[in-house]
Amino acid sequence: MKAVVIREFGPPDSHRVEEVPDPVLADHEVLIDVKAAAVNFPDLLVVTGKYQILPERPFSPGKDAAGIVAAVGSGVRHLSAGDRVVAQVEFGAYASRLAASEAQCHQIPDDMSFVDAAAMGLVYQTAYFALVDRGQYRRGESVLVNGAAGGVGLAAVQIAKALGATVLAGVASAEQADLARRNGADHVVDLSVANLRDAIRDQVHAAVGKRGVDVVLDTLGGDVFDGAIRALAWCGRIVVIGFAAGRIPDIKANYLLVKNISAIGLQWSDYRSFTPERVHEVQRELTKLYQQGAVRPNVMRTYPVERFAEAMSVVHAGRALGKIVLTFD
Repeated sequence: MKAVVIREFGPPDSHRVEEVPDPVLADHEVLIDVKAAAVNFPDLLVVTGKYQILPERPFSPGKDAAGIVAAVGSGVRHLSAGDRVVAQVEFGAYASRLAASEAQCHQIPDDMSFVDAAAMGLVYQTAYFALVDRGQYRRGESVLVNGAAGGVGLAAVQIAKALGATVLAGVASAEQADLARRNGADHVVDLSVANLRDAIRDQVHAAVGKRGVDVVLDTLGGDVFDGAIRALAWCGRIVVIGFAAGRIPDIKANYLLVKNISAIGLQWSDYRSFTPERVHEVQRELTKLYQQGAVRPNVMRTYPVERFAEAMSVVHAGRALGKIVLTFD
């Protein structure tokens, strides 16, 4: 089979696509002929050796793969050869064949393309868990999504709007603002301005009033986080998803106390490990929203797997609007 192989950690262009043996199935696993694999920001951290979970080398990166089941292990009960599935794994998706446990696989409907299914993997699960499970969103509340043009951010904009929120999109350019509005954002918060500590709160107040915003979903950290936490309403919640801006912010506990606000972390893969039934439940809800037309991934571009380094460089440079997806012959 064809696979991106990481033999030593390094930048994307230091790795190669190689011909390697097909994986050997365990009893609880299915073998998937992969048609599409999403490029996620954590993939960059994995291949460069900077992620919190690093596989034993050599390995193939990639966390979302969509395709057709080619074979099943003797212990598999609910999937069969020929089923269309998306798998959400820790690594291994950048390969033409993937062995994944049955618990990590979700059947996809015939009206969902493999590209859309891969694009709706990690980022939509992350966005949903951040908003609903961690952020305890209640219908009708206001939600500020920082990094709203990225994979998780744009998914969060769509999901929040589909669930009845007033959505504020934190973006850094006119192009990103237009994309966020086209995907359901009611208001735009400009993150490219100076003095974000005050500017974010001022823009939020102008959009929804001086009470502030009920929920913040933050993928950026840094100065954006520092400004966003000051824009929270009384009893508001800010969910920490990532630090794409580079700096991990400090949180002053007295500020949480004074405003009765909560700062909450999200590590989605823990849910896959500890409550897989909840992950399947959320996947069914996301599929239903997709079939209703309420959510739809914005796939900026697809690349053949041989051009994976180019695809990853787009994500690394912050130029991806929505999702980048790798395809396989």
